[in-house]
Amino acid sequence: MTATDNHPLKRILIIEDDKEIADLVSLHLNDLHFDTVHSSDGKQGLTIALENPFDLIVLDLMLPTIDGFEICRRLRGAQSYTPILMLTSRTEELDRVVGLELGADDYLTKPFSIRELIARIKAIFRRIESITNPSGKEVENGLRKIGDLEIDVRKRKISLAGKPIELTVKEFDLLELFSSNPGRAYSRAKLLALVWGYQFEGYDHTVNSHINRLRSKIENDPANPMYIRTVWGYGYRFAEPKELGE
Repeated sequence: MTATDNHPLKRILIIEDDKEIADLVSLHLNDLHFDTVHSSDGKQGLTIALENPFDLIVLDLMLPTIDGFEICRRLRGAQSYTPILMLTSRTEELDRVVGLELGADDYLTKPFSIRELIARIKAIFRRIESITNPSGKEVENGLRKIGDLEIDVRKRKISLAGKPIELTVKEFDLLELFSSNPGRAYSRAKLLALVWGYQFEGYDHTVNSHINRLRSKIENDPANPMYIRTVWGYGYRFAEPKELGE
């Protein structure tokens, strides 16, 4: 199997200081026709990630020179967006939450099975595809205009009434998902599964806090939102065109 113009070979950067784990992950990903690059050092891995395009970064938390948290933070401060699957030997819930809040797309706790790792990677690619291209058709010129909002799907940037708005990774993912499916109601559990990629009870506060921050950035009156509506007792939905006067 080789890459084609329609299905280009996906490149995955593995930043992991345990050589046995890195070699094992690389071996199985190569068997699935992914192109892999490995770095065992945090600082070197960050440089490679910033200077080269990748479709995914598999990032260990405990690394020499720079840890995975700091790498994730710096990558999310960069212009381009690359999905991150964080690996951690830590089991504390706080570490997982911090990693996700910093912008990691998913996490996996060591020890893990290769089968689960591959399933998580494939799920991330499916999620990114469903969010950025939900109907199977490219948005014209990569732009979506809704009211005063303009969403650049390709560059992952938005503007409100012509003024650029800075969004975090998850804030953009939420807005992109909502705006591509106006009127559709999503439960908090469904949003966790689609945007964060995991299903755990008790994480509603994660969704709520992101929705509140997103509203504070795109709504003229966050207490009376125009775009992201609350579906009481269930979750949230994006306003339909007729509700926005379009």
